[in-house]
Amino acid sequence: MMSIRPFRDINRKKTKVIKVGDLNIGGDNPISVQSMTNTLTKDKGATIDQINRIEEAGADLVRVSCPDEDSTKALKEIKRSTNIPIVADIHFHYQRAIEAAINGADCLRINPGNIGDKKKIKEIIKAAKDNNCSIRVGVNAGSLEKDILESYKEPCPEALVDSALRNIRILEDEDFFNLKVSVKSSDVFLSIGAYRQLSKKINYPLHIGITEAGSFLPGTIKSSIGFGALLLDGIGDTIRVSLSDDPVKEVHVGNEILKSLNLKHRGVKIISCPSCARQGFEVIDTVKILEEKLSHIKTPITLSIIGCVVNGPGEAAMTDIGITGGGKGSNMLYLSGVQTEKVLTKNIIDKVVEEVEKKASEIENN
Repeated sequence: MMSIRPFRDINRKKTKVIKVGDLNIGGDNPISVQSMTNTLTKDKGATIDQINRIEEAGADLVRVSCPDEDSTKALKEIKRSTNIPIVADIHFHYQRAIEAAINGADCLRINPGNIGDKKKIKEIIKAAKDNNCSIRVGVNAGSLEKDILESYKEPCPEALVDSALRNIRILEDEDFFNLKVSVKSSDVFLSIGAYRQLSKKINYPLHIGITEAGSFLPGTIKSSIGFGALLLDGIGDTIRVSLSDDPVKEVHVGNEILKSLNLKHRGVKIISCPSCARQGFEVIDTVKILEEKLSHIKTPITLSIIGCVVNGPGEAAMTDIGITGGGKGSNMLYLSGVQTEKVLTKNIIDKVVEEVEKKASEIENN
């Protein structure tokens, strides 16, 4: 089997390594995928269920909103019933941040400048230090400090970077360095510009995202463009795709973006044709079914599903498992790039699932 090599290697910027729970972020560590619950956090059952689905989909950490005391109290049980690190989303009320740290949050997402006086910020930092809790400085173009917005007249990359640097200094002045930073906007170009500028000024891990990107299709496209530009520049240690949709879909999109850039190797990577009149079987339906039936596979495996012999053999030569459409309902199975056997169209799904599961087992046991 030919190995697929990226056209260019991506040289990631070496950032400071921090810990969020038991997850290492920054440095040479894999880029982590994050999502955020959309349940009421105080509804512990619904939130726990959603976090577990998010984890199963391939997330490395999850953020939950903590707007009130009932939500921060719920964190204790939520932590006991889930496995991945929890980031508590805090705005304005410093007491919620302290409660979240005490009740088990692994990270606090705050803007120190929005909390208030330094005494309150010191109390948050003490709670974070006492409970091994990291902090994400989360700057958003939609909620810049009044004086910064007045100075720049409108959100721009320089304004987001100034806000981030100001908030970082507040933490550093209190000897707190276990932090990561984001400078998000719903505008792709504004986000890219801000992250590129900030990356040159700091060495903390960067959490990248295009915030409020929209519904599934436009949000996926905007995120892919923004993430792609930054990740190809070596910028980004954690990502969150922000969609007006099921958080599980955010995780799927995030992982696919990383897989497409060879920055993450998890699960089955399917290479498939768009289908045409030459196809020997229904490619589109087959791929949809296989995506669902193979979603439980965590081992990195490449699979090509090509409807005809124009590109099929070439793609199959570069994947672990391949199916190429043939005439009269008879299609060719490739294993490690080698023609193995003919497969009737009605048996494609079962045969591919069988071979993928067998391959995954072989890899895991070696």
